[in-house]
Amino acid sequence: MAAPGTELERLVEIMGRLRAEGGCPWDREQDLRSLRPYLTEEAFEVLDEMDRVSDGGPWRPLCEELGDLLFQIVFHAQLAAELGEFTMADVCAAISDKITSRHPHVFGDQQVEGAEQVLANWAQLKAEERKKKTGRAGSVLDGVPTAAPSLLRAERLTEKASRIGFDWPDLAGVRGKLDEELRELDEAIASGGRDAIEHELGDVLFSLANLARFVKTPAEDALRMATRRFVSRFQYIEAKLHEEQVPFGGATLEHMERHWQAAKAVEKALPPPSHPPRASVATLRLAVPDVAAQRAFWDAVASWLGWAPTRSPDGTAAYAGAGLGLVFTPGAPAASAPVALTLEAPSQVAVARLLELFRAHHPERLVAGSSSAAGFHFLDPAGLRWEYAAPPA
Repeated sequence: MAAPGTELERLVEIMGRLRAEGGCPWDREQDLRSLRPYLTEEAFEVLDEMDRVSDGGPWRPLCEELGDLLFQIVFHAQLAAELGEFTMADVCAAISDKITSRHPHVFGDQQVEGAEQVLANWAQLKAEERKKKTGRAGSVLDGVPTAAPSLLRAERLTEKASRIGFDWPDLAGVRGKLDEELRELDEAIASGGRDAIEHELGDVLFSLANLARFVKTPAEDALRMATRRFVSRFQYIEAKLHEEQVPFGGATLEHMERHWQAAKAVEKALPPPSHPPRASVATLRLAVPDVAAQRAFWDAVASWLGWAPTRSPDGTAAYAGAGLGLVFTPGAPAASAPVALTLEAPSQVAVARLLELFRAHHPERLVAGSSSAAGFHFLDPAGLRWEYAAPPA
């Protein structure tokens, strides 16, 4: 297993090649503004895989999505390096220095009694850092992004305020505050005033976020998982109504409620998430009639996919990417076998990007009539058919 630093250096070199003269046309066109949606998209895809792992799913897809997120960081650092602002090494050094300085109880001689004192020290150290940079300590609430989801932002704000003692002494106080806010919401609803309802509903949600912090169950995560359960249960209802040939919109509320309760019963009957050892495909070896032609084609396509050539025995062509090794070896024509291979795109934006590159450089390889927003098919020089498609929404 290669050292993390070695692989990070390799990724930085790949990024530099993509941006260099003769590199990838798409990557060379990007700037900070154009990369914004990709950064947030990759972060949410990491979150999706974290949820799947929590439900007992495989870890490998999470590894791949973390790689996609890391690539965005490397991309931003490359843009800065080209302008002489900072490098990826500066990014790594800055976070290493920050984490070391904020953990004097680990890297120094400071003594702490528990996690709460660690958080209090963290807040004090951040204030000292801000004062050195700006001349003022600022607010303990600084650093919570205004663009963050509102439940997450509410929880983080109350957590930061608690670090200087602005907090309820126990859970009972937090729970009592929620009851108070619910009564005020009831009064606002009774009055019918739109502004009052919005005000009081906001207070209820804020109190719930604070309660979530106290019981160590992040509100944003809890709501996201509840939303997933709603989608799963509702689609169960739809499937059952379809089986019963009930016309669209023709089911009564009582009828749908029965299926809803059945869906909940199915959930409860499922075993708890487990993580048994899993065997994953590490290398895919494909025999092709002309390795040289295959290499000439895949050297370019692999770079578009974020893959890289790897060392392989003479007479073969090998690539690594997304946790899978792809090796082409001399052999019988692959087209004689009914092989179709699917590459999962991270998003429909990625599908559009790769399709544009194929149309510009290998239009003859596209399979006619296969292109859509969700994916497309292409043939490589060996006759292998490949699909590049985004997962279903």
